Amino acid sequence: MKALLSRAAGGPETLELADIPAPVPGPGQLLVDVKACAINYPDVLIIEDKYQFKPPRPFAPGGEIAGTVAAMGEGVAGWAPGDRLIAMLGHGGLAEKVLVDAKKALPLPEGRSFADGSALILTYGTTIHALLDRGRLKAGETLLVLGAAGGVGLAAIELGKAFGARVVAAVSSDEKAEAARAAGADDAIVYPRGPFDKDGAKALAQQFKDAVGPNGADVVYDPVGGDYTEAALRSLGWEGRLLVVGFPAGIPKLPLNLTLLKSCDVRGVFWGAFAARDPKANAAHIQTLFKLWDEGRIAPKVSRTWPLAEGAKAIAHMAARQAVGKLVVTMD
Repeated sequence: MKALLSRAAGGPETLELADIPAPVPGPGQLLVDVKACAINYPDVLIIEDKYQFKPPRPFAPGGEIAGTVAAMGEGVAGWAPGDRLIAMLGHGGLAEKVLVDAKKALPLPEGRSFADGSALILTYGTTIHALLDRGRLKAGETLLVLGAAGGVGLAAIELGKAFGARVVAAVSSDEKAEAARAAGADDAIVYPRGPFDKDGAKALAQQFKDAVGPNGADVVYDPVGGDYTEAALRSLGWEGRLLVVGFPAGIPKLPLNLTLLKSCDVRGVFWGAFAARDPKANAAHIQTLFKLWDEGRIAPKVSRTWPLAEGAKAIAHMAARQAVGKLVVTMD
């Protein structure tokens, strides 16, 4: 089978398309024919050895897939060859076949494409955990979403609206603002690209404050980091919650006196650890997502696809922060 392998730490250009033996399912495992693999920012980091998990090399990046069951290991029940599924892997998805823990696989509903299925769980799973468990978002509150045209950003807009919030989207271009509004944002603002000097940072904070209104944001969803985080923190209202999701613009340093003055919280969001520590709560969230998907209140936005041989281009596109919605590598 073919796989896109990382043999040494580096950027997307270091990935190599190679022929390797197909894996054999062990007890409790499914062998899956991968049909689609979504690309996420951890794929950028993991091949550079900058992610919190560092798998032994060689390995294929790609953390979420959709496909069909090819074979089953001993003790597997409830699955049959040909069944459609989606699954989170951590890594390994940019390959024609992968092994999946049967207990962690989820059926892909009929009528849903493999590309859409591969793009659902990480972004929406992260976001529903962030907004409900960490952000305690309530109907009628104001939610400011940074990086709002990316995969998790669009998910935050849709889920924020589904949970009754007023959603303000912050993006870096007019094209992305249009995508945010199409996803349901009540308002969208275009911020300049950083880094910022002192005056630029002050202007950015004021832009956020003007957008959320005089009472400030109740929740900020921040998958961007860098200089944008402090500016967003300054736009929080009394007892607001800043959700730390990711750092493609860099890891920020915050003046903690702001948390005292606003009586606000800075809350980390680590969905993978949450799902491992509280699988029942995570399963309930996933069922909510399927329900909202069925009702048409959320829908993965796959904006572009690449074949496996060009999977490195998909990761490079993500690294360049050019993505609108989700990027997917397909195997057909």
